[in-house]
Amino acid sequence: MAKPSADQSNVVALSQDQTWSKMRIEAASAAASEPVLASFLHATILNHESFEIALSYRLAQKLSDPEMNAMLWREVCAEAYRRAPGIVDAGLYDLRAVFNRDPACHEFMQPFLYFKGYLALQAQRVANWLWRNDRQALAQFLQSRMSELFAVDIHPATKIGKGVFFDHATGIVIGETAEIGDDVSILQNVTLGGTGKDEGDRHPKIRRGALISVGAKVLGNIVVGEGAKIAAGSVVLKDVEPHCTVAGVPAKPVGACQDTSPSETMDQKFNYDTYSI
Repeated sequence: MAKPSADQSNVVALSQDQTWSKMRIEAASAAASEPVLASFLHATILNHESFEIALSYRLAQKLSDPEMNAMLWREVCAEAYRRAPGIVDAGLYDLRAVFNRDPACHEFMQPFLYFKGYLALQAQRVANWLWRNDRQALAQFLQSRMSELFAVDIHPATKIGKGVFFDHATGIVIGETAEIGDDVSILQNVTLGGTGKDEGDRHPKIRRGALISVGAKVLGNIVVGEGAKIAAGSVVLKDVEPHCTVAGVPAKPVGACQDTSPSETMDQKFNYDTYSI
């Protein structure tokens, strides 16, 4: 199925109810065309009255293990969503971000059901709520389980905005005092880490609309400015100016970003003519 353009689908402007309705239509169509998946699609989407309820079910289903069953995880998620409804809102923004930015995503239900980057991010949002409400032990348990399942290691204390996209996600590592603003895109094997055994505020701050490409390492209490672009494989040890592209080891500026929000265009190219060591 061909994916409509952002203008045609108007997905950015969709409300929560509209997004959820589209997911249900997609699931019903898939269940009709592929009967062997009908039970799975009913259990995960079609049997639920709202996105919020379905999300708590899906996360609980994924997180359950012999130590903590799905019913307990569902209660944890439901409590988090009830007390902090912004988590659900952020999850919907994240869903639309994946649909808009990932050319391999053709339906809203795909990230919700299958994309580990999306599911890991939603689990971290619950872990962050636990952490902020003095339930660090359960938050750390959730972090450990999330790391095992999704090959993504994000500290529960990490502050993450909405409309965030973890593409592929395998190998992403994000430290305790890191901050990620709205509308950021991060690809696989990215590290937002410290530089040693320093304590306190020691991790990067990624501002709105930044794009951090495959395998980049951003280290220390530094700022990656709004709309900046980090090239694949770069090691970033200093602040990056807004709307600047950096590349190399260590990373250096190689020009201005052509787009005001590279995280949305996902254009990872830069002008090689300006590159110098």
